[in-house]
Parts: sequence; structure tokens; C-alpha cells
Amino acid sequence: MTFIDKLSAAWTRNDSLLCVGLDPDLARFPAQLQGQPDAIVKFCKAIIDATADLACAFKPQIAYFAALGAEDQLEQICAYLRTNYPHIPIVLDAKRGDIGATAHQYAREAFERYGADAVTVSPYMGFDSVEPYLEWADRGVIVLCRTSNAGGSDLQFLDVGGRPLYQHVAQLVAEKWNRNGQLALVVGATFPEEIAQVRKLVGEMPLLIPGVGAQGGDVEATVKAGRTPGGAGMMINSSRAILYAAPQAGEDFAAAARRVAQETRDAINAARRG
Repeated sequence: MTFIDKLSAAWTRNDSLLCVGLDPDLARFPAQLQGQPDAIVKFCKAIIDATADLACAFKPQIAYFAALGAEDQLEQICAYLRTNYPHIPIVLDAKRGDIGATAHQYAREAFERYGADAVTVSPYMGFDSVEPYLEWADRGVIVLCRTSNAGGSDLQFLDVGGRPLYQHVAQLVAEKWNRNGQLALVVGATFPEEIAQVRKLVGEMPLLIPGVGAQGGDVEATVKAGRTPGGAGMMINSSRAILYAAPQAGEDFAAAARRVAQETRDAINAARRG
């Protein structure tokens, strides 16, 4: 099963466009996990178990693991996902941006070491920075297009033949680079009008949309801008708002995460059916 097939099946099975980001920050872990050598694994497994029926994908951000020398724990977490939730895609958020043999090694890291179904990459070095990943025909490659940060406009809005660069990237990916139907795009929820522009250019290509939750993106505007005619086409990511949700009476951290994940999933569904 390809990444696109797996994602489409997850949209339907879990009735969800919610992608749960895994950004483990030890300083924000609950007291019972503080100081434990395997705290990252325990925390992420608890979040995964609490939200797996609400998510269409999980997105571990590699920097949160690598900064702590916890790549082995990331391997364990990815293996746990593949074993217990094989129907849910793993998107490794790495934003790699190199070429040739180096890009090939980054692809091996994502697809062989971690067993990810897809990986995020930067297009700044052109198709040479994407092509090595396409050797893994069943995996996805998610290309940065219009990012959710304000500073993205420094480059992404540069005029290219009468239109902004992000639109040029979107059309290039959709029409020339997507040779095997493996590609998707990153478009931030903080710019719903630009999501709509990208959707017009790329048809039903999947979009990974960060920026809801802690970054303040508007769920309803995001969904209406990015949904496909069938009401899907998106992985709408929320990380910190779910991972570090404040527990209410009787809740532990995992139950709080589930509550916020369900609220987010339901808000997304209300918008796409409204």
C-alpha cells in the first residue's frame, strides 16, 4: 500500500483529517515522567494510544528527538506505531533539503531507519532535492510550499513571472515533479486564502497543514479553503495544543490530550460538512 493509499484509507476509517504532531518537550512532561530514562517513549506511546482512533496521521518532529540524543527512542516509537497502528501513516517532519548521495542517505534515514511513510523536504535546491526520495515508490514526499510562519513571506512571496514563488512551487510539484503520484505539499493554516490558491493549482494532491492549535490557525477557514470535492485532501496538524493540554478534573495527561484531539477532529469535521 502506498502512502497516498494509506492516508486515504485513514481519512475514511477514522473519519478524520487530524494529524497529531509528536514534539516531545521534557520540560512540559507530567511530573510522573520527569527524570525517567525512557520518558519520551512512555509519553509518546500514551499520546498515540489515546488519540489513534481520532487521527489520520502521526507526525514526529525529528528535531525534538535529535536534540536530546533520543533517535533510538524515535525508532521505538515508530516501530510501536507500525506494529500497533499499521493503518495510520507516519510522517517524519525533517524538512530535509540536500541533493544527490546526501539526499539519498536522508531518505534511507526516514524510510529505512524510522520506517516512515512520508517525509517533509525543502524544494530550495530544485528537483534534485526531491528525486532521491522517489526511489521508495510506496512512500510519500511532502514538499514545503507556503509555510505557517510570518517570515516565510520573505521568499515565498517573491514575484516569479507575475505570481508568488509558493504558487510556482505548487504548480511545479503538481505538474512536473509528481511523476509517480508520491508528492504532497506543506501549506500553513495561518494563510487560508493561500491554501485555496494552492488547492486550485494542485487538484486533489494531499496537503499537510500545520498551524492550528497553538499557532492560532482558524479551523473552519482552513478546512473550507483546502478540502477536496470529496471533503478530504488534508492532514491538519496540531501538536502542542494536544500534547500539553491542561488536564481537567479526573484526567491524566493522555486523557486531556484525547479530549482536545477529539474536539479538534470534530471541529474539522463540522467545517468540512458545513
